[in-house]
Amino acid sequence: MKVAVADEHDDVGFLVGLINRVYTESEYGVWRDGYERTNADEVARFIKSRELLVARDGQAVIGALRVRRLADQLAEFGMLVAEPAHRGTGVGRRLVAHAEQWARDQDLRTMQLELLVPRAWTHPVKEFLNGWYTRIGYRKVRTTQLEEAYPALQPFLATECDFVIYHKDLR
Repeated sequence: MKVAVADEHDDVGFLVGLINRVYTESEYGVWRDGYERTNADEVARFIKSRELLVARDGQAVIGALRVRRLADQLAEFGMLVAEPAHRGTGVGRRLVAHAEQWARDQDLRTMQLELLVPRAWTHPVKEFLNGWYTRIGYRKVRTTQLEEAYPALQPFLATECDFVIYHKDLR
């Protein structure tokens, strides 16, 4: 498996489909029916700005992750996805490790991630991710509401959610 920055040769439509398919399944019950995580314009913009990493098994894309600089010493990764047939094979771990190394190479000290979690019930995927992120060194630094960070997304929620922000010291 190889992880690299996506480029203009990557199939935007395939990446959009992968991301939306994985998010529709993994965030079931969080969003209203019909909500899609991303679109072709957004993915093309991430590729052009070199913010999208892809994991490949040979030539086949089996995972993706967005990484970017947020501030002087702060990077963020998000939109982490792995092809369902490749889950449990280290795709996510390799993508996150690559993003963390990218941040270190930019002399950034902290990596941030955000996790949207239902307020009134336990979502099994969100519980899994919370445990995994904690095991690999991420710590909750604050909890807020989605509408504070992304007010335009609020109408698409199917349930009230908290927005949990995690940080990891990369030094």
